[in-house]
Amino acid sequence: MTEQRTTPAQDGSAPDSPGASERPVRVNAWNGWDPLRHVIVGRAEGTVVQAPEHAVRRDYPDDGFPLGTYGPMPADMVAEADQQLDDFADMLRRRGIRVDRPTPVDFTKEVSTPEWTHESMFGCMPPRDLLLTVGNEVLEATMSYRSRWFEYLCYRPVLQDLFDADPRMRWEAAPKPRLTDASYKAGFWDTYNELPTDVQLARVRDYDLVLTEAEPLFDAADVARFGKDLFVQLSFVTNRSGYDWLRRHFPDHRVHAVTSTNTHPLHIDATWVPLRPGLVLHCGERLADAELMEFFKLNDWEIVEAVQPASWDHPPKLSFCSPWLAGNMLNLDANTLCVEENEVRLAEQLSSYGFEIVPVPFRAVGPFGGGLHCATVDIERDGGLEDYFPRRYGRF
Repeated sequence: MTEQRTTPAQDGSAPDSPGASERPVRVNAWNGWDPLRHVIVGRAEGTVVQAPEHAVRRDYPDDGFPLGTYGPMPADMVAEADQQLDDFADMLRRRGIRVDRPTPVDFTKEVSTPEWTHESMFGCMPPRDLLLTVGNEVLEATMSYRSRWFEYLCYRPVLQDLFDADPRMRWEAAPKPRLTDASYKAGFWDTYNELPTDVQLARVRDYDLVLTEAEPLFDAADVARFGKDLFVQLSFVTNRSGYDWLRRHFPDHRVHAVTSTNTHPLHIDATWVPLRPGLVLHCGERLADAELMEFFKLNDWEIVEAVQPASWDHPPKLSFCSPWLAGNMLNLDANTLCVEENEVRLAEQLSSYGFEIVPVPFRAVGPFGGGLHCATVDIERDGGLEDYFPRRYGRF
């Protein structure tokens, strides 16, 4: 019912396994490691290099898209990425996991509200950016790019099906932002990338970045779920007002604002990665602040520093992702991790902690918005709400 493709012949994919299709649809996910039963996997189809805007600029002079230009991603890149996404979805189905897919729209269209017009949209590969599942609720994030304001439309068919099938599902949407010029710091990108690293890091610590506090703004991918505790990273796409909105929206959770030692913070899911209760992976170049590290250690969590990613043989064209996308993994359960197939050293490191590693060809997907975690949204995982942090420390 929730699978948007009714027959395998429509896109050459395998149907859901009998076990998945026979289970009733249920929205339930409190963390990222309980056994996965139902997931959304994105699509590369239709993705564009978005037109420049206050929030973001793309500059690929060697690949046909110098600053100020925009348009559809090359057809060969789209085909390769969609093949890897389809193969990944089929692998999940073979493991008994129900898979939904978004419905692309024409992302080349100009879009507008009464207060602004923008020349393009973006795509629907990274559903993790837009959707956050907490318990039986699926929440649509605000999105701080004008090019992504209408991206929610791609997921409305899936969400409507979930709502129709599960009478317990809560379908929520954060206030759609106005995204007027008042939401952005004028001229931010004209100077920020030229600043010394220490100055950039100081601005990250002080949350002096591209967004103002004119309205709540956040991407769902800046939220890490640990049962009772939600960690919200302040970044280029998530402001303090967005964090405060999330804190009020989830009054039964402890919602924490965190910062990174990354000069270009954008989404927490390749920086601070929960693996299972008591074990979290962090990116060696994006250390969490000392107070957060102590909070986890006080609650008997082991913090593992990820090994350096594999040599970056990602297709160099049109990618805005860093090598640390290696840490952008998907748990199938507390003992099984999907890892990009080239990240052999990371797989070996995680295997030493007892994980079964499922290598997944996924390098071609990066330029479309991220890795295995970015490309998915949990809809159902077994398990319930747990408190993994009984001891308080500092501001946490």
